[in-house]
Amino acid sequence: MEIENINRSHLKNVPKHIAIIMDGNGRWAKERGLPRIAGHREGINSVREITRICGEIGVKYLTLFTFSTENWNRPKREVKALMTLLLSTIKKEIKELHKNNVKFSTIGDISILPKSTEKGIKEGIKLTSNNSGLNLILALNYGSRQEILSAVNNIISDINKKDIEIDSIDENIFSSYLYTNNCPDPDLLIRTSGELRISNFLLWQSAYTEMYLTDTYWPSFRENELFQAIFDFQNRERRFGKTSEQLDS
Repeated sequence: MEIENINRSHLKNVPKHIAIIMDGNGRWAKERGLPRIAGHREGINSVREITRICGEIGVKYLTLFTFSTENWNRPKREVKALMTLLLSTIKKEIKELHKNNVKFSTIGDISILPKSTEKGIKEGIKLTSNNSGLNLILALNYGSRQEILSAVNNIISDINKKDIEIDSIDENIFSSYLYTNNCPDPDLLIRTSGELRISNFLLWQSAYTEMYLTDTYWPSFRENELFQAIFDFQNRERRFGKTSEQLDS
């Protein structure tokens, strides 16, 4: 289904927070007889377009699963190429993001990334820290199980230091120890390439997130595909455990 002549001013109920598992770069390249890194490069064009559109239509948070803790298991040459590509992309794109009032940040442990990459990321975060538009969040060296374990360990540490009482811990307190403590849970989680799993991404945060799965590979995921996902989201009833009758009352 092609979506043409979209009047963006008429868009209602736009998700406040969209999270995307960007999958299929390697398969996109393979089908075209190209090296895998070519798929990653083309995927950057999708990131650029989706980020721009989200800013234009009023999405407040866009979280992109960029590099997982498990991705270190890929061939060393590919990992090195990805780190180089990540750094060059940030250096190239950050000024345009800043110009468009985008606030850039990351979740995950970036301390074990190559030092030049970590430095470039921190410079980008600092440059855009006071921007008030779209919050673009890259999940880098991120794994949700590791995030949850880190939160548990930090809570235990604070209990031992008597900074918090064990009886005071509830969902809100626990969430405040996660990497995502400064943003709301995702309203919509998109996964590209036809895979049917969450892959250790925002497990706690996605408890009531609407999921949209598409066969489209990430390098081919552009404006039309994004609006298909958003329109699908808009036609769903989000009950959060309640009945339809309760929502209507």
